[in-house]
Amino acid sequence: MSDFAKPTLDDVARAAGVSTATVSRCLNAPDRVIAPTRERVMKAVEALGYTPDFGGRALASRRTNTVGAIIPTMDNAIFARGLQSFQEALSKFGKTLLVASSGYSPAREREQMEVMAGRGVDGMLLIGSARPDSSVDFLRRRGIPFLGAWNLGDAEGYFVGFDNHAAAAELTQMVLDKGHRRLAMIAGISQMNDRAADRMEGVRATAERAGIARAQLPVIEAAYTFDDGARAFGELMALSPRPTAVMCGNDVLAVGAMQKARELGLGVPEDVSITGFDDIDLASVVAPKLTTIRVPHRRMGEAAAEMLIKLINKQPVERQIEIPTAIVERDTLGPPPVDHSA
Repeated sequence: MSDFAKPTLDDVARAAGVSTATVSRCLNAPDRVIAPTRERVMKAVEALGYTPDFGGRALASRRTNTVGAIIPTMDNAIFARGLQSFQEALSKFGKTLLVASSGYSPAREREQMEVMAGRGVDGMLLIGSARPDSSVDFLRRRGIPFLGAWNLGDAEGYFVGFDNHAAAAELTQMVLDKGHRRLAMIAGISQMNDRAADRMEGVRATAERAGIARAQLPVIEAAYTFDDGARAFGELMALSPRPTAVMCGNDVLAVGAMQKARELGLGVPEDVSITGFDDIDLASVVAPKLTTIRVPHRRMGEAAAEMLIKLINKQPVERQIEIPTAIVERDTLGPPPVDHSA
């Protein structure tokens, strides 16, 4: 049995004990329906998660050949490659992509879900798994197949992504193997962002296993901008003792940190090592070139499209598809500077 049973106009009518014509009037001309009946119908609409497609003109079973994607922001390059390949793969199946951004706001994401449901999307791509249960319940009640990308999740959902925790842990181990013991991190804002939270925990847990207490590893959460990366790096460099390696939650933060290092007259990696995450194009053109984690955005987008099409067509599909990441070691990671005060 499919996980996604789409409620129909008939379902609402049965639940409210009225005709489908009455339901249509409540949705399209509510002033023509007496208040008690209208209230009963709208309670059924809410309970079932029914949203009329195209203003109630389409039957709930109608295919629109559109797919929705709600991403946290359009300002960050990390989503561009994945969405491009997602769209290219969808086009092979005759699907058109609608994209919206939530600004990392759960309430805004829910609004976009409702808008896309009203437009009759056949399926939906979301980023990660950190969102209120009520939003997930809305999509399930509405019968819209959906999956999360850019991370893995629980066994209840469908995901195409990578293990952010494990990737951050692997890079942290490389930093430790270089001899660093005074680590710090500029993380993304972790509230309602499971990717940022998992990366942060991957760094902390790996350092802790190496004997570095969490209290000894300063972490500053920052928005994904160059300026915020620079500001956070400046705060970390004012600490005593100063960190010898700063791990960043993405490449934008890392490049901001590198800019601030130059302003402070610090060499990278001679005085301080800096690492990133994502391997966007910028990582390979900055000087020095950035050591980072390569995320296979294009492959993830293709796999997400293939999975969502199967869900829409009610075909068997794996719950989770994990796309491997890889460390790209370039020039910003070296051994810690010699401590002449020792």
